[in-house]
Amino acid sequence: MRSQGARPGRSARDTKIRPRARKPAAQPGSIPEDRNEVVLEIAGRRVKLTNLRKPFWPELGITKGDLLRYYLQISPVLLPHLIDRAMVMKRYPNGAAGEYFFQKRAPVPRPDWIEICRIKHSSGNIIDFPIVRDLATLLWVINLGCIDLNPWYARCDDVNRPDYLHFDLDPVPPAGFGKVLETAKILHRALDALDMPNVVKTTGSKGMHVYVPIVRGPLQKQVWAVAKRMAKSLEQLHPETITAEYRIEKRPPGRVLVDYNQNAWGRTLASVYSVRPKPRATVSAPVTWDEVAKGIRMEDFRIDNMPERVARRGDLWKPLLSPRKRFDLRSVLTEEKSRG
Repeated sequence: MRSQGARPGRSARDTKIRPRARKPAAQPGSIPEDRNEVVLEIAGRRVKLTNLRKPFWPELGITKGDLLRYYLQISPVLLPHLIDRAMVMKRYPNGAAGEYFFQKRAPVPRPDWIEICRIKHSSGNIIDFPIVRDLATLLWVINLGCIDLNPWYARCDDVNRPDYLHFDLDPVPPAGFGKVLETAKILHRALDALDMPNVVKTTGSKGMHVYVPIVRGPLQKQVWAVAKRMAKSLEQLHPETITAEYRIEKRPPGRVLVDYNQNAWGRTLASVYSVRPKPRATVSAPVTWDEVAKGIRMEDFRIDNMPERVARRGDLWKPLLSPRKRFDLRSVLTEEKSRG
């Protein structure tokens, strides 16, 4: 994997890519650069990693092995955000620019230590999703060609009751990322006014995600309804900036969609610290609200610099994991019920 830093006035394509020195992995095991296949022993589990030299971002010199090494390095802060949640696999067998496919069922055969979350769908089908609970399982999933990770919002012991709600901020052309930042600040002020704790991250693609940790209790449909009402309210207050229109053909151009529908049952978003299959190998990166206020770029957070940032800043999304400072939506739902 190689550094992507470019000098001012030069594009990434024109910049000579030079190797960046790696720091030792913080987790047991290492993935050699001079082999195409390796079996790692991690906490008594054997994980076979294959096609390590396969180019996943050819123009950047990033291989499948580099992707695995990134997740190995970032795993201490990533894993707590995945534990106990079903994982929807989005597989890119031929790299970031290749075709992909979704897979919900854990493939068979698979190691007997892969834990399963069995979820019954409205069709009556019961789907066995894998759960990424430890480093061995994380590397096993990434080795299947999963570039980004898409966990459920609710934990496996009750898949109908999420422990956070969120907003996906998606620019409607010709709106750019600057307008996304403006919308994020509006949303942040609104949530703060309601005493709702909130954290923010880039999507690694075009927009931003804002998450609110909540006390688990309300059903997914109730959480979705609260998010919808908030998005619609923001649309009314800021019609020149924000839209909550879910139908693509009716969205006004140049606005930012505050997408509440991603809170619907069974929907997923790329997790925090996920690498995205984009030309610069950008990462869905947790950021501070001060950084949002000062201005950031999507390209500031990439596979080659994210581990160093985490080493300096720690897990900026750690508050999302805390049982404290979670907003109780039941107070909002009780107020709605009393109003009829």
